[in-house]
Amino acid sequence: MKASLRTVRLTLTEPLRISRSTMSARDAVWLTVAHDGVTGHGEAVTSVYYGLDTATLQRLLAAAGADLARFPDPESALAALRAGEWPAEGTAPAVTAAVEAALLDLAGKRADRPVHRLLGAAAPPAAATARTLGITSLAHAAAEARRLTASGFRILKVKAGSADPEDDIERVRVIRDAAPRARLLLDPNGAWTRARAEALLPRFADLGVEAVEQPLAPGDPEALGALARRSPLPVIADEDAVHLDDVRRLAGRVQGVNVKLAKCGGVHAALRIAEAVAGSGTALMLGCLTASSLGLAPAVHLADRARWADLDGHLLLAHDPWTGIGGADGVVRAGDRPGLGVREVTAHADVA
Repeated sequence: MKASLRTVRLTLTEPLRISRSTMSARDAVWLTVAHDGVTGHGEAVTSVYYGLDTATLQRLLAAAGADLARFPDPESALAALRAGEWPAEGTAPAVTAAVEAALLDLAGKRADRPVHRLLGAAAPPAAATARTLGITSLAHAAAEARRLTASGFRILKVKAGSADPEDDIERVRVIRDAAPRARLLLDPNGAWTRARAEALLPRFADLGVEAVEQPLAPGDPEALGALARRSPLPVIADEDAVHLDDVRRLAGRVQGVNVKLAKCGGVHAALRIAEAVAGSGTALMLGCLTASSLGLAPAVHLADRARWADLDGHLLLAHDPWTGIGGADGVVRAGDRPGLGVREVTAHADVA
């Protein structure tokens, strides 16, 4: 197998502000793996939070791609990945996820089967996805809520964590008024203290918020579990639920865990997490980073396994260079095309 890389710039339609940062663009590194005239593709995106800049991603993906040459075919590489024999321990989860995605895409095309069938699902998964609303003005938040629900979105995820928590309360209030039938999720990205969370969560519950994601700063899962026991809203761990061991510590103590493939290490790592929480009372949310349809596609093939789907990263882009998973009407779909089922639609200039 031979691997090659391409780096492109992904620009958002508008800057996305969350409690710890504002983002208007990020780089994506595309990995292409070729074998016997067939190609598979995967994507990793830069992340300040996870310490992955463009040069680091390029270097790590190039090394992982070169290492694929020792496998005779994608199926044997996937078997080694599932067995934990490859890649090397300590490989960045986002890199593992991108390589695995390219191998699944390639294996699916070789077998003329979509990835979800390789994973044991008979029907193409489809799920209503949340659509993220950043920390923004009240008027813009209300207008976006009306526009999105008119387009078919039934779930809105509202970012929180403003310096003045009353701003968050009012933003949720105007969104609720603008979209009275929408399901609302809340995500402070770890911005609150325990005291602030305990004071605010009943007020958000009164506004009809369905669940809250990572209300407390990460690093103290005991505090998160204690909050979840008393919270009037289900608590979903995100930044505190990175690896399988993190999730095992939280299973049964929080009501949900947000599984991002770039965070946990890919599709098979996510399936192990799903198995670990089964029957514990902790449900799955499938989340994502802002990425193209190529980056989102592997998670969409798992969408039927999650209680909450938050797979809108491609919908935040000004121009998505890949297509194949939908979502503009509020529903992402895996489809029946072989492999990941996506195709490139726009030529992009390399940035490196």
